[in-house]
Amino acid sequence: MKVLLIDVNCKNSSTGNIVYNLYNFINSSGDEAAVCYGRGAKILEKNIFKFGIDAETYLHALLTRITGFTGCFSFFSTRRLIMYIESFAPDVVHIHELHAYFVNIKTLIDFLKKNHIRTVMTLHCEFAYTGKCGHSVECEQWKTECKECPHLKQYVSTMWFDHTNYMFKQKKKAFSDFRELSIITPSNWLAERVRDSFLKSYPLSVIHNGIDTTIFHPKDGSNLRRELRINKNEKVVLSIAPHLMTKEKGGGFVRKIAKILENEKIRFIMVGVDGVDCLYENNVIICGPIYDKNLLADYYSLADLFLICSERENFPTTCIEAQCCGTPVYGFNTGGTIETFVNDTCRYVDYADCNKLAQLLSEAPFKTADIVNRLSREAFREYSFNSFSEKNVKMYRMEK
Repeated sequence: MKVLLIDVNCKNSSTGNIVYNLYNFINSSGDEAAVCYGRGAKILEKNIFKFGIDAETYLHALLTRITGFTGCFSFFSTRRLIMYIESFAPDVVHIHELHAYFVNIKTLIDFLKKNHIRTVMTLHCEFAYTGKCGHSVECEQWKTECKECPHLKQYVSTMWFDHTNYMFKQKKKAFSDFRELSIITPSNWLAERVRDSFLKSYPLSVIHNGIDTTIFHPKDGSNLRRELRINKNEKVVLSIAPHLMTKEKGGGFVRKIAKILENEKIRFIMVGVDGVDCLYENNVIICGPIYDKNLLADYYSLADLFLICSERENFPTTCIEAQCCGTPVYGFNTGGTIETFVNDTCRYVDYADCNKLAQLLSEAPFKTADIVNRLSREAFREYSFNSFSEKNVKMYRMEK
């Protein structure tokens, strides 16, 4: 069996790591996999092809800002992708992310339909069935027809024009009568959304994301604690997200909670802050993005608690990584976040209820060996990458 995986990234970001690990699993199992990706550094490995042309990607992003259209450009990049698909001749194409300005969606889907290529599509957000939004949040126009978008300035963002109605209709038309299409969602929450969308007629499976447990497992965080000058009697609360200070990722809520708890022996670590343009609370340690997975595992292991305050998530990998390192997760009940919780050491509250969340963090115990062992053991069993990969391969083979 030959499988071609498509994503915006490879070996980078949550979906890029998923795609690269799937590529390795499939090849190690005796089948043949290839990866086509649109953005990032070139990877010189067998059957890994960067089809995106950087200049065209930048142009696509600029045109989206100016015109309000997205997923409608990248003609030459998309042509390179289609030529690779024709050359590789896969039995299955597995699509992951299609936003991020690197592919012409209609051209790609029309090609796959016309050539009757079996296609599996994993939805990591809501972009596939909305006019342009990765997360529609409170808006439910996508259930009928997107128009007059209330989130025009949010990603995928534009400065002036609202063409969400046109793009919604284009996607709906592109995905109609795609007889070879099956859909995967990482969470039951997103699966329920799909069942209310124009994609509801397609076979749908829920496969929770998996991670590399050879990296994300409990470690000794004492050296990192000394390096960060955190006292042994201070509870450590960790938040990690790309672009953490955006409204979507909820860094402002983390700061608010830190302010509420500034007189307690609690230290907050915020990883993924893009530059520091203001003074932060004295009980907060600020870090930029961390790309070294082993170092991330050290941070997860150091923390007593992991805090997620996102506006909306599908199935956040950071929560899985934290629990595999033995760290309980606390956060808001939004999207599929609480579906990642493996046992009762984790807690959640209603969205934006910072006072209640601060109270829970204050009352939470320091992490003990018993908590670490029980949580990591259950997380390993639930989220091992081998189990995740085997379920995907069954999808490719149309096995139950």
